[in-house]
Formats: sequence, C-alpha cells, structure tokens
Amino acid sequence: MATTIKLEGEARSEFGKGVARRLRVANKIPATIYAGGEEPAFVTLPMRETTLALRHTNALFTIAFDGNTKMAVVKDVQKNPVKRIIEHIDFLEVKAGEKIDVEVPVFVEGTPKGAAVAFVDIQELKVRADVTNLPEKIVVSVEGLTDGTKVFAKDVVLPEGVELDVEDPEESVVTVEVPEDATESTAASEAAAAPANAAAAPANAAAAPAADAK
Repeated sequence: MATTIKLEGEARSEFGKGVARRLRVANKIPATIYAGGEEPAFVTLPMRETTLALRHTNALFTIAFDGNTKMAVVKDVQKNPVKRIIEHIDFLEVKAGEKIDVEVPVFVEGTPKGAAVAFVDIQELKVRADVTNLPEKIVVSVEGLTDGTKVFAKDVVLPEGVELDVEDPEESVVTVEVPEDATESTAASEAAAAPANAAAAPANAAAAPAADAK
C-alpha cells in the first residue's frame, strides 16, 4: 500500500531558468503543488531526500513549508536528459478519503509449466484507490500456468479497496507461452537424434548372423 513520506520544504517566489539553476547548485529542487481550481503552491524541496523518496511508486507525500502542510501525490517529474538529475516536480494536492486514478507497475511471480515463459503485455495497469491506499505494484501469479494461457485485466487480483479502471477489461495483461527459440531448439535436438538412431540399427542387424553362427 501507499508509502507516506514527509518532506520539509520552503515557499518560493522567484522563477525562471536562472533561479532553477541556483536552486540545483544549492541541492534543492523547485516544485509546484497543484490543487484543482485553486492557485498552485510553489515550493523548493531538499534534493537528496526528495530523489530517494521518488523511488517509491505512488507514494503519498506530506509537504510542509512556511507553516503550511499539504498532502500530495506526484503528477510529473522532469529530469535532465543527460545528467538524469531532477529539474522540477509537479504534485497534485489530495485530501484524506479522496479516490484517485493511478498507474501501477505489473510484476509476475511463480513458474509456468514446462518450457513456458510469462510475458508482461501491459507494463502498468490503471486502477482507482483511496489516496492512503495506493498500491506500489500489482503482482500476477503465473505458477503452473500452461502454454497459451492469458491473464486478462478483469482476472487480475487487486489489493483490497483497489478498483480496476481500464477501458477494456478483456485486454491481456500477461501471456504465458513457449518461446520460439525453445521450440526450435527442441526440434533440432530431435532431428539430430534421428540419424544416430538410424545408424545404430545396421550395427545391431550385423550382429545377428554372428550370433546365429554359434
């Protein structure tokens, strides 16, 4: 379920690329907290703590700044394409008891039967949940599933209180099948074994007269 993280920030009133560069030099990240139709709040956050916090998917943030406290979730993260450092974060303010739509990464666990392998067709599944109950991941069990089996969105077991929110519940989330290279490898092994078996037959037949001679 949702990880709650508290960050201590500061309100900001200066904007622009120059200001953003100075903040990054000071190990701070500029951020904006949007609140529906209300005026957004502009803050700066500590770079190290915030970067570590963003490793948690769908975390719930409590952001304190200048005597204010806002509860929010991450809406968008802008990173430098070369240095990969965070340049700006957009948050969405939420309220306790509110339900929101989030995209949750899909993982598989378990081992299919035989040479079959599980392939994740949808990397993230859209669900709706309470802001205090946002899942960090969705795990699909493929234990014992056979070649050709599909797990559809409607069949995914979700955490309690979490609802599926996709356009097509019949969409495949995970497919279990035997990879083509595994099938080709098996066929090649069988083909290689066939000449060996054929070569063994004349040797056995040649041994028969010797046995009769005795």
